[in-house]
Amino acid sequence: MAGKRALVILSKGAEEMETVIPVDIMRRAGIAVTVAGLTGKEPVQCSRNVVICPDASLEEARKQVSIYSVEPHGLQMTHCASGFYSLLQSPAVKEVLKDQDGRKGLIAAICAGPTALLAHGIGFGSTVTTHPAMKEKMMAGDHYKYSEARVQKDGHYITSRGPGTSFEFALTIVEELMGAEVAAQIKTPLIMKD
Repeated sequence: MAGKRALVILSKGAEEMETVIPVDIMRRAGIAVTVAGLTGKEPVQCSRNVVICPDASLEEARKQVSIYSVEPHGLQMTHCASGFYSLLQSPAVKEVLKDQDGRKGLIAAICAGPTALLAHGIGFGSTVTTHPAMKEKMMAGDHYKYSEARVQKDGHYITSRGPGTSFEFALTIVEELMGAEVAAQIKTPLIMKD
């Protein structure tokens, strides 16, 4: 049986903590994570001027999935308000989301990232959360139920609120993909406050 895989879509303006913390936690759990640059494999300048080098371009990552017929088990989008517009307007993101949603594959989004679900018509009727600044945008049109939870899971969707919820968000993804026991094993050495 193939191991669990996750695709993290990264574009300019992403929130550093919301990208690095989940990638780190998922990799600690044994999930094969590919950080895919939305516009290519070039280094990506994030919201606080930290530069992250993607593993592949989104186009390359999508081709690898097709060639090996190994579908990503998890898809994560991480963006702060300054960088999420590219996700909303990207046909490639729409295709990846529609494909993942069609097979009920896990879709996880944090901060302003869940607004990409709205923009691409994904998960209507689900309960979601976002950064508080995105609540009004997310609730426009009555497509979702809104939660004030730090991390909200509804079916194959996981949404979260912002940088301060990144560890909880990541551990929820790990629990969903690898089980509660693995999530607990990862959490213990992190010395997180209960």
